Parts: sequence; C-alpha cells; structure tokens
Amino acid sequence: MPEDLGTSPRTRGDADHCFVCGPANAQGLRIKFQLDNGVCRGEFTALPHHVGFDSITHGGILFSVLDDVMANWLFLQGARGFTAKCEIRYRQPLPIGVTIKVKCSLKQRKGRLVVLESSAARVDNEILVAQAEASFMVEDFGQLPPT
Repeated sequence: MPEDLGTSPRTRGDADHCFVCGPANAQGLRIKFQLDNGVCRGEFTALPHHVGFDSITHGGILFSVLDDVMANWLFLQGARGFTAKCEIRYRQPLPIGVTIKVKCSLKQRKGRLVVLESSAARVDNEILVAQAEASFMVEDFGQLPPT
C-alpha cells in the first residue's frame, strides 16, 4: 500500500469501497490522496495484475487513477459530484512497477460545473505519462471555495 501522503483526512466513509481510493476495497488500488493549497496529489505503482500488454499498465487503470485524483479534489473538500465528461491524452507508456505521481487542480468553475485538470508523471524521471481534463457536475459544494 502507498505511503500516506496526506494532510487531508478522509472525513466521510461513503467512498471506502471505491476501486481507486477506497481503503476497504481489497481488490482496489488504495491510493491515498492529499489536498494541499488547492492541488490534490497521490502516488501509484502499477502491479503485474494491472497490465494491458507487454508489461505496460492498462490504459483503463491509468484513466481511473486520473479520474479519481480529480474526484478526490472534490471529495477532500467535502463536495459531492460526478464525472460528466472526461478526456485523456496518453503521452508515454507506463511500465509495470514504475511509480507515478498524480495531481489535479481547478481549471474553471461555473455554477454546478467544475472543470478540473490532472496529470501523471513518473517519479524516477519526471516524464509526463498522461493528462486528463474533466467536467464534474457538483451536487453538494461542501467546503469548496466560492467562485
């Protein structure tokens, strides 16, 4: 399990079984996210059972990690919402066993719509692996800062 990165505790248990970040999901990735100065961050190392082909991490796993760092940008502020649209750009293959750091920040907010951007970069050489941008529809704003 990854090292605890956080100063932002999980204050709600309703996502404890989330595939990406849920601490109670035995088959999940169990990524721990932290929110610091408006940026959500985490780390992930793909294991052999996350492979797509040729010892490369499956793109769906990487997509899930980037989507979830964005969802946790909301979650760690007590907000509740869902992904309305997400676009990903894969830049480099991610070999199994290589650790990435993921991060997310706010791009735009208008009413219930929050646009977030995320990225994944290798820890060993800082090479960008993938980027994503998503629109989230927010149902409960929790402690999100005003627009």
